[in-house]
Amino acid sequence: MSNVSRRSVLRGMGAAVALPWLEVMTSRSVRAAANGASKPPVRAAFLFTPNGKRMDEWTPKDEGPMKALPPILESVSAHKDQITLLSRLALDGGSAHGDGPGDHARCVASFLTGAHPRKTNGKNIRNGVSVDQVAAEKIGHLTRFPSLELGCEPSAQAGRCDSGYSCIYTSNMSWRSETSPMTKEVNPQAVFDRLFGGGDSVEKKRNQAERTARRKSILDFVAEDAAALKRKLGAVDQRKLDEYLFAVRQIERRTADADKLRTREIDVPDFPRPAGVPRKIDEHVRLMMDMMVLAMQTDSTRVLSFMYANAGSNRSYPQIKVGSGHHNISHHGGDKKKLADIGKINRHHVSHLNYFLDRLKSVKEAGGTLLDNSMVLYGSGIGDGNRHNHNDLPILLAGRGGGTIKPGRHLSYPKNTPLTNLYRAMLHRLGADVKEYSDSTGRLEGLS
Repeated sequence: MSNVSRRSVLRGMGAAVALPWLEVMTSRSVRAAANGASKPPVRAAFLFTPNGKRMDEWTPKDEGPMKALPPILESVSAHKDQITLLSRLALDGGSAHGDGPGDHARCVASFLTGAHPRKTNGKNIRNGVSVDQVAAEKIGHLTRFPSLELGCEPSAQAGRCDSGYSCIYTSNMSWRSETSPMTKEVNPQAVFDRLFGGGDSVEKKRNQAERTARRKSILDFVAEDAAALKRKLGAVDQRKLDEYLFAVRQIERRTADADKLRTREIDVPDFPRPAGVPRKIDEHVRLMMDMMVLAMQTDSTRVLSFMYANAGSNRSYPQIKVGSGHHNISHHGGDKKKLADIGKINRHHVSHLNYFLDRLKSVKEAGGTLLDNSMVLYGSGIGDGNRHNHNDLPILLAGRGGGTIKPGRHLSYPKNTPLTNLYRAMLHRLGADVKEYSDSTGRLEGLS
């Protein structure tokens, strides 16, 4: 059993199935820890939702330990002891600063960068480096993928989307450099193949075609390796391996219909965007979250970002009886019906977050769970969609960051505390510390 390491993978005909944390690996890490090595790695996932929130149903009335979660967050009540709510954080980069309208574009472009994007719909885009890419640059060499950028609506490469801002800004929140956004993947099948396919792109296509022709699972091609590994494991690890491989197979089956879930990129001259709901969008979101869990569980990457939708999304939600477009009703003007519908959409998005946290918590590793060893940031770059404000943002942080975060609390900070202060604190916990970042004034205090 001594040769089963955290880096072990199951291989066979172009497949490379990384392993979850097993007890035998824990034993190795415990021995290593005695010699000064680290605990299981800390992971970070950044989840963006559009159009702000209904803040009166998001913000707890009291600071400190949370006895109950506010209405919008009720669906994650089972994870209350893993949640930290952070109030009065701000994105100064999202403000106009003389550039006029365009808050939706700025809220996404600045969400992970803290920067104020140059107002243009041409090629001379300029933004900042996003926190996920700062982390990827620092610790990306430790994993197969420095980072993963995912979403449910395609990234645009050009076009005019929001009051003179390029569609590049509205559809990308991850930026490798000031002029280079990281295009997100929206096809669950492509993410699955990227995580579990081996070899170069030509080999992957050939092997995928052969697996499809034979109607076989990717696991059928690593079965020999899996059987050999099981013979080295104890009863507990054998069960954990079986559960993991079963989960991979189930996700693989669900991704068979991924093409039906793809969204269409539509060139829209300006907001509001036409309402349009891809069929089975909820399944699309859950599949993408399953991919994130697999990537984190197998330590394929420690840095992920996910966009529920692009900026100013005008998707309607008939599955929860909201027929109007999200962006349209976010301009509620105090209308009770619109406010009620915004609350429904907000709660629906949080129900997906609950699914993600459930999955993270179900993965056991090193005496805890994957959620214990993660930091999941969930929020928006706009507070109230009607005001288009970029201060007092709806920001939730889930997980314990490997034991460095004390959750179950509502923390309120001085007015206009930079959101980037939180990112500095997260980078520190990832082992990707920086001396300065964007408009940060220091690491956010009070998390531990």
